[in-house]
Amino acid sequence: MSASSSVRRLSAAAVVAATLVGAAALPAMAADHHDGWRERSAVTISAVQYDSPGRDDRSNRSLNAEWVEITNNTRRVVNLDGWTLSDEDGHTYTFRHYRLDGRSTVRVHTGEGRDARHDVFQDRRNYVWNNDRDTATLRNDRGRFIDDLSWGRHHRGGHHH
Repeated sequence: MSASSSVRRLSAAAVVAATLVGAAALPAMAADHHDGWRERSAVTISAVQYDSPGRDDRSNRSLNAEWVEITNNTRRVVNLDGWTLSDEDGHTYTFRHYRLDGRSTVRVHTGEGRDARHDVFQDRRNYVWNNDRDTATLRNDRGRFIDDLSWGRHHRGGHHH
């Protein structure tokens, strides 16, 4: 075996190992719901932290540790003005004057805060996302379904229509 083929084999093994380690490091929900439809979709719900770490004491810190991530999978900016993010109980957040850059993610926090490029805040004083089961649904400014992510008793990982 030549030195160059040994290097190629080692390089290929390193790429495979890095890919496996990277896949294992993904959050469970993010890894569970990637399918062909989502790969082609322009804007998706990419992750949810529905159970705020630590005690559920309704402090602003705890409320902001509960969030939903929305990802723009295209290269183009998407205007999210008027888009909504809601739960099964009808709690709804409406994006106002927000443009999501291409290949970018915004985190929608439950509590109060100052909106920034990658973080926006619902300014709520109570939790939105149920720990046992719920569905986050994203709709565009015309009310058309864009994506959803479900978790809990009746769901294994993400669920999308």
